[in-house]
Amino acid sequence: MSISNRRTIVVHGRLAMREVRLDAARKRCHGLQILSFEQLAVRMAGGFALAIDDDSLRSAIQAVLPETPLGELESIKLLPGMVDAAADTLHKAWRAGIDLAARADDHPRLDSIARLESAVLAQLPPAMMRPADIVAAACKRLDHAPAVLGPVEIIGITELSPCWRPLLQALTAHTPVQWTAGPRSAPAWLEGTDVVVLRSKPETPEINAVSAATAYHEAIEAIRWARALLASGEAQPADIAIAASSPGEYDDHFLSLRADANIDLHFVHGVKVTTTRDGQAAAALADIIIRGLSQTRMRRLAALCSSETGPFRTLPAGWMRVLPTDAPLASAQAWTRLLDRLTPADWPDGKDHAPTLRGIVAILAKGSSAAAEIGSTLLNGRALAIWRKALLAGPSGSLDATLETLKQDDGLEACVSVAWMPASALAASPRPFVRLIGLNSSRWPRAISEDRLISDHIIPTSELDPLPVAASDRRDFETILATTAGQVVLTRSRRDSEGRLLGRSSLLGGHGAEIYVRRNAVPGHAFSETDRLMARPEEFAQEPQAISASTCWRNWNRKEITPHDGLVRADHPLLLAILDRTQSASSLKRLLRNPLGFVWVYAMHMRTPETGRDPLVLDALGMGDLVHMTLDLALQKLEAAGGLGHASETQIATAVSSAADEVAVVWESERAVPPNVIWRRTLDEARLLTSRALTYGDEPLLGARAYGEVPFGGATAKSTAEAPWNPTMVVEIPGAGFRIAGYIDRLDISGDGQRALVRDYKTGRPPKDSIGLDGGRELQRCLYAFAVKALLGADISISASLLYPRDQINLQLEDPEATLIEITGYLKAARANLTAGNALIGPDTGGAFDDLAFALPANAGATYCKRKLSAATERFGDAIHVWEAK
Repeated sequence: MSISNRRTIVVHGRLAMREVRLDAARKRCHGLQILSFEQLAVRMAGGFALAIDDDSLRSAIQAVLPETPLGELESIKLLPGMVDAAADTLHKAWRAGIDLAARADDHPRLDSIARLESAVLAQLPPAMMRPADIVAAACKRLDHAPAVLGPVEIIGITELSPCWRPLLQALTAHTPVQWTAGPRSAPAWLEGTDVVVLRSKPETPEINAVSAATAYHEAIEAIRWARALLASGEAQPADIAIAASSPGEYDDHFLSLRADANIDLHFVHGVKVTTTRDGQAAAALADIIIRGLSQTRMRRLAALCSSETGPFRTLPAGWMRVLPTDAPLASAQAWTRLLDRLTPADWPDGKDHAPTLRGIVAILAKGSSAAAEIGSTLLNGRALAIWRKALLAGPSGSLDATLETLKQDDGLEACVSVAWMPASALAASPRPFVRLIGLNSSRWPRAISEDRLISDHIIPTSELDPLPVAASDRRDFETILATTAGQVVLTRSRRDSEGRLLGRSSLLGGHGAEIYVRRNAVPGHAFSETDRLMARPEEFAQEPQAISASTCWRNWNRKEITPHDGLVRADHPLLLAILDRTQSASSLKRLLRNPLGFVWVYAMHMRTPETGRDPLVLDALGMGDLVHMTLDLALQKLEAAGGLGHASETQIATAVSSAADEVAVVWESERAVPPNVIWRRTLDEARLLTSRALTYGDEPLLGARAYGEVPFGGATAKSTAEAPWNPTMVVEIPGAGFRIAGYIDRLDISGDGQRALVRDYKTGRPPKDSIGLDGGRELQRCLYAFAVKALLGADISISASLLYPRDQINLQLEDPEATLIEITGYLKAARANLTAGNALIGPDTGGAFDDLAFALPANAGATYCKRKLSAATERFGDAIHVWEAK
C-alpha cells in the first residue's frame, strides 16, 4: 500500500466506528484508518504511548488512596464511591485541560486533588499519559502527520473536548483536516482555523409525538414499532434505532421484551453483567461475602460455579443432597458441625468430600477483606474477569452494588441489528428510522449537577465541564432530528412506576399534536405471539389454555360442586394409594377436616413455598418442635441418671438446661433461627416450658419408667434411647382400614407393666372448655392410647391426656375405648367419601392455619369456601358428623 493512499476518519463512539469500518470494507477502501480523536492523538505521540483507560485509572486510584494524604479529603477517601468520584473528577479536569498542580495553591481542595493526581500518575505505567501530555508529545511529531495519518476527516462529531483542540489546530499546518458537519451544528471555536467545515442541509423526516402510560409501555410501543417496520419491509434492522438520553431506566424492560419478541435488539452501551451466567456467578459469590454464609446462598453459588475448574468441580453430582433442607447453615460453625457429622456413606459416590467443602467454607468465611483471594479461588474465566473489574470499580464491601452497575457487550452485531442506544451514540451514527423515548421533564435534557469533589465555587462548572450534560442532550436531540432521513417518533410516559404524573420535555414543543396511546389499546402490529393474543381476546378465547382458565374461573364462582373444586372419578388409583399408606394423626386430621388438602399434600405432594428468609420469631409449630426436642433429651438424661420419678428439682433443672444447650446447637445447624436476642429469649421460654412439663404433679406410678418421643407403627426412632416395644410393628385401627405411625410425646409405664400414662404436650394456649375429639382436630390422645394398648397388651390400663405446660393444665380423655369406636366410624365415612371421588373442601380449608391456602382462589376463606361449603357438605353425607363431635 502506498503512503499516498493513507487517510484517516475520526468518529465518535463504538457504533459509529463499527459502521464506518463496515462501509469502508464494502467499498474496498484500502489505506483508510478509522479512529477516535484520542486514538489519533496517541498514534501521533508515537512510541508506546497509551491513553489512561478507565479500568487502569480506577485500579491506580484504589491502590494509592490508603497511603496518599489528601488533606481536606482525608476523612472521606476510604468511603464507598470515592474511587468512582475521583475518577470522574480527574477525567473532567483532564478533558477540560486544567493543570491541577499549577492551581493547587488556589484552594485546599485542589491541593488534595493534585496530590491524588500525582500519586495516580506515579502508580500508572510510564507510557500512560494524560490528554495534555499526549497532545504535547503529538505536537512534537506533527512532521510525520502526512505519513502517519494522511488527510483527516472528522465525521459525526458535534463538539470536541478542550484538551484536544490545540492538537487539531496544529495538525492543519501539516495535513488537510476536514470537519464534515453535514446538517449538524459546528463548534464556534472552529472559526478562524484552517479546518475545512463541510455543511449540508438538514433532513426533513416525518415527526410524530406520542405519549404512553409508563416507561414500560413506552418500551412496548417501541418494540411494536420496530416489528411493524421489519414486517412491512419498509426498513432493514440496521435502519432502525431506539434511543434515550439515559437508557439505564429502560434497559431491564428492553431486555425482557427482546426475548419475548425474538428480535435481535443490540444494546450499544452493553447489558448488565448480572444478566449473564458468569455475572450471576460473581453476584452469588458477592452475596455470600457481603451478607454471610447460608445454605440458600451456597446452593446458588455451587450451581453457578460447577465449571471445569475450581473446588466445586471435585464434588460429586448430587452432593447437595447431604445438606438438611431446613438448615439455614448461617455460619462457618454451623457448616463445621454438619460436616463433622457426615460419613463417606452420606456422599453420593461413597467418598469423603467434607475436606473440600470445609475448605470452601473456610475461604468464604474470610469475608470481604479477602475478596480478591476468594474470587481467584472459586471463579474462573469470564466470571473471574467480572469479579476483578468489580473490585477495581468500588470497595469490596459494596461488591453487590458495584456488580449491578457493570456492563458488557451483548454479543450481537450492531451493523445488522435494531439498535437500542444512548442519544449521543445515535447523534454520531444516524439511522433512517428513529424512536426517541423518555422525553419527560428532568430526563431529557438532564439537569446539570456539580462535580462531587470540586464544587462550583472552587472551579466554575462551566470551566470544569465545558460540555455539560444538559447542553449535550439538547445538541444530540437537534442533531438526531437533522440527520434522520425517514421517520422520527418522539415518546414520553405520562406517569412513573408509582403512578405520579410526569411533565413533558421542553424539547417536545413545536412538534405537532401529541398522540395519546392507551395502555390497553389494540396495537396495529403486535411484537410477539403473547402481545398478539392479549390484543385479540376473541382469538385468545379459542386457545385451550384460555378455555381451561375461563372454565375454571366460572366453576369457582358457581355454588354447585364441579371438577375444579376437587371432584374426581370414583376409585381413582391415586386416591386408593394414599388411603392405603401408613397415616399419622395429623394426616388423618387433614382427611377428616380438609379432604382437598389431604389430596394436595399426599397425592400431589404440594408444599408451602419457602420464603428464603430467617424468621423474626419461631412460629407455633417451630416452638412446639423446640420444646419437644428439649423434653425428649432432658427425659433421656434423667432416666439415665436414675429415673424422672426419683429426680429432684435441681436435677431436673440441670438436665433441662443441658438439654436446651445441646438442642440449640443442633437447631442452629439444621434450621433457621431468629436474631440472637430473640433466640436467647426463645430458648429461655423452652427451658421454662420443659421444666413445667417434667415437674407437673402426675399421679405416681410405682417403679415407673418414662420414655420420650416414642416411635410406633414403623416410624424411625429420633434417638438411640431404648423403646418399650418394637417400633417396626404394624399398628392398624380395627375396622377403619388405616395403619398409623407416629411419635408419642411422653409415655410412663409402671414397674409392674399394668398401667401407662400417655401424654401429648401442647405449647399453645388451652381451650376454654374440656374437649374430646374437638370436631376431628384432636386425635392424638385416642390414637396414641390405642397404639400403646395394641403394642403392650389389652390388659394394660391407659390414661391419655393433653398437657399444656404454659398454663399447667392437663386434659384427660374420658373414655379412650369409646372414643376410638367413635373415631373409627368417622374414619370409615371419610374413607368412603374420598374413595367416591369427593376430594372437596372442609371446615379447615382456607383457614388461618391452612398452609396450602395459596393454591386456592384469592381470599378463599371469605368467598370461595363460603360459597362452596354448603354443596360440599351435601356430598360428604355422614362424613360431616365428625365436624360436630365434641
